[in-house]
Amino acid sequence: MSENLKRILCYDRVHMNPKLQRKIIHVDMDAFYASVEQRDNPKLIGKPIAVGYASKRGVIAAASYEARTFGVHSAMPLITAMKLCPQLIVLPPRFDVYRSVSQEIHTIFADFTDIIEPLALDEAYLDVTKNKQEIETAWKTAKIIRSRIFEKTGLTASAGISYNKFLAKLASDMKKPNGQYAITPDMGEEFIAQLPIAKFYGIGPVTAKKMIGLGIHTGKELRLHSLDDLQKHFGKVGIWYYDLARGIDDREVNPNRERKSVGSETTFEQDSSDRNTIESEIIKMAELVWKWCEESKKRGRTVTIKITWSDFSKSTRSKTLENKVTTFDQLQKTSLELLQSLFPLKNKIRLVGVTISHFV
Repeated sequence: MSENLKRILCYDRVHMNPKLQRKIIHVDMDAFYASVEQRDNPKLIGKPIAVGYASKRGVIAAASYEARTFGVHSAMPLITAMKLCPQLIVLPPRFDVYRSVSQEIHTIFADFTDIIEPLALDEAYLDVTKNKQEIETAWKTAKIIRSRIFEKTGLTASAGISYNKFLAKLASDMKKPNGQYAITPDMGEEFIAQLPIAKFYGIGPVTAKKMIGLGIHTGKELRLHSLDDLQKHFGKVGIWYYDLARGIDDREVNPNRERKSVGSETTFEQDSSDRNTIESEIIKMAELVWKWCEESKKRGRTVTIKITWSDFSKSTRSKTLENKVTTFDQLQKTSLELLQSLFPLKNKIRLVGVTISHFV
């Protein structure tokens, strides 16, 4: 039996048998850090605020919805955000407070299911196929959870409901802020068909550009390509794209997921050999990685930078320290030292990334 036929039969088996369908909710807090700051200081309500490190090369960690109307968003350089919104109020992050609120939210989740997979302090997957409250629908379960979160914390949450993780995460963005959206099995195929390829989980800017070059702009066009064709162009990950185009995502909600590393990367709009530009992006990526370290209270010993050159070849440089990285300054310094080893550059750079691993 061909691999294509196996996957099609698997798709038909799952979607024709309701007993095999999961009920998954993706809960995503609305502008979490910024909303906590506005809740704790009512004078900030209605004002454009951002949470981030107020340094010359600082990066926005979170922006209120008022700030977003000016185009301010997370991962944006602070200097850019201030140009877009001169009246922006920038506040330092209070991760201890955010962690405490996150724990309150997860206590609410636990009243409904034990199958909870945290993605960050402000979002998580919940498998409510069999929920503790015996609520008949995932839609009603999500509504009650969101109401409980507001009663307990004074914060709003959005939720996406679907039969797999891929679609549940997409659904949670559909009615933000303070809303919920469901993608049922009978809606899944049409929803994916209209989905722009850049919105697919696991498809970054570089891959999206390559797909567009192949004439793949939407899920409908992705589905026209065979598994063999996708693997020819994208290697092993081609099977993931093949499945997503058909609404197949067999990943279970994993309450015991343990990360071995965390990283962040960005692709330049134009390939660059400018040292200041490259260093600035490395610092931004290090800042995003450190944000995760602070949120999770994890510390690692190995720092790695990743470079993709203009010819798509890749280089990495790593350093394992005797002791764990305990400050952002240390992570930034190590990342820049690793970058220094690549100069003089052999070519222009199209992508940079920073990763921390070897958690202790």
